[in-house]
Amino acid sequence: MNLFELTRALVDIDSVTPNEEQVGVYLADYLREVAERTGGRVEMMDVEPHRLNVFAYWGEPVVTLSTHMDTVPPFYAAREDEKYIWGRGACDTKGIIASMIKAVEALLATGDRNFALLFVVGEERNSAGAYFASKHPRGSRYIINGEPTENKLALGSKGALRYEIIAGGKMAHSAYPELGESAIEKLLDALGRIREIELPEDRVLGASTLNIGTITGGRAPNVIPDHAMAEIFIRLVDDGDSTRRAMEEAVKGLAEAREILCIPALHLGSLEGFETTVVSYTTDIPAFGDAWGQPFLLGPGSIHFAHTDEERVPKKELLEAVEIYSDIVRRLKNK
Repeated sequence: MNLFELTRALVDIDSVTPNEEQVGVYLADYLREVAERTGGRVEMMDVEPHRLNVFAYWGEPVVTLSTHMDTVPPFYAAREDEKYIWGRGACDTKGIIASMIKAVEALLATGDRNFALLFVVGEERNSAGAYFASKHPRGSRYIINGEPTENKLALGSKGALRYEIIAGGKMAHSAYPELGESAIEKLLDALGRIREIELPEDRVLGASTLNIGTITGGRAPNVIPDHAMAEIFIRLVDDGDSTRRAMEEAVKGLAEAREILCIPALHLGSLEGFETTVVSYTTDIPAFGDAWGQPFLLGPGSIHFAHTDEERVPKKELLEAVEIYSDIVRRLKNK
């Protein structure tokens, strides 16, 4: 099966989180055939019932190529034209999986060893697979994480800080607002303060950004609302501590700031001779911690098409990624 055929076969398997079992079994079967011919081994790591990481290795792994198997909804099957492979997961990250596998096959064909493949579940929701793998390291000194970077080596990735901003009030008839207390008005005032927060900047990662993603509340147009909530997502360029303090101060006396998620920003490894970039999205890398080695981030495709109905990956970049992954593995093994 060539690179494009493998990419299409993977895209055609529905693996919307948490439905990764079928694609995991497919990859394990594929890699067992490779391992049987080349002296490798394949393990299936049971993360949760019907959810498994796939780990394949040859020798004592110094470098691990890794990405996630799950996708965002909705699932739709692959199609292909002269330039692209389209479909859910084409660039995030079924094409990356295929390129990593073909890079390993190319390395094995030259007699190279001491590297691994690790494909994990759950990145699109809570990094369950990466957190599980962090507790079961295999001695790898470097991990190359695959996400769409247009085959540029990412020097860093922004973190994530997510809040629910919750305001309470007192119901009353809207004809007598003085008898109630509007939770929506308190929430709006709190959001106004939040929008005035001066967010940090970083020399490499740029500026933090803040998005008010959802607002809910109230019971009816003629009822003073007793409850309102907004969901906020901040892309961090640091550890988030100063933003946390500013958030608590902004909502004081108006609402509760309930922290849901915090992933710090990362500065990543670099290698001479590669075009570089900085990405604003988060990855599995923080969940791995140091357990699988120093992290690098690179993959074919553009993040601007991921999570959209236009998701696609350039065939040219898939082919380039095979060569790039092979090159990085060789370089890191010789460091």
